[in-house]
Amino acid sequence: MALTLELADNIIIEVTQKDIKNIHLSVFPPTGTARIAAPSRMNLETIRLFAISKLGWIKREQQKLRSQNRETPREYLTRESHYVWGKRYLLKIIEMDAPPQVILEHRALVLQVRPNSDNAKREAILAAWHRERIKTVVPALIAKWELILGVKVKRCFVQHMKTKWGSCNPKAGNIRLNTELAKKPRECLEYIVIHEMMHLLEATHNQRFLTLMDQYMPSWRIQRDILNRLPVRYENW
Repeated sequence: MALTLELADNIIIEVTQKDIKNIHLSVFPPTGTARIAAPSRMNLETIRLFAISKLGWIKREQQKLRSQNRETPREYLTRESHYVWGKRYLLKIIEMDAPPQVILEHRALVLQVRPNSDNAKREAILAAWHRERIKTVVPALIAKWELILGVKVKRCFVQHMKTKWGSCNPKAGNIRLNTELAKKPRECLEYIVIHEMMHLLEATHNQRFLTLMDQYMPSWRIQRDILNRLPVRYENW
């Protein structure tokens, strides 16, 4: 069953009731749409009281999303700005009847494509290349922090993620990393790796989680703020 709740300050929350055990609140980009998934047995007044108790958090998340810098849509043309590990490069398109490849030069990111390749193809080639950059450096980071934290990552997936830099499935022992991290400073990638691996010790973002982050990476808030200040990828929502 789907319905909406209207709270103070014109906050509208979409509510869906389904066969789940716990209530979940999420705020989604790009505009900060708020949604609650609640157990079918939960009455509307209980859901409303829960939403009211989270009103401050909802406002903060919505403000964060609405003020976040986003890249302009990429056109994949020569001299367009692109980033690798936080450094700016100018894109250089070379059309050649040969297998596509990406070459990183001193100040240029060279994208070799077949003649008449469209934007979607150029984007896919670059995305795959960025994914490989992460796959190249992440194993050493995971191995380093497995020893420090005393945990074991069973599998690490690298994929495009619209709303998260990473995620962790503590039960399965898996972590996921956003391909876009290859465009950010390496220190930000390590912060996300540590953050997700920390969930193997503490599944939620509770006080114990924060204490562990402070213990093992005292500068984590600095890296988080750097990452949050950088423009995020343009998405066609």
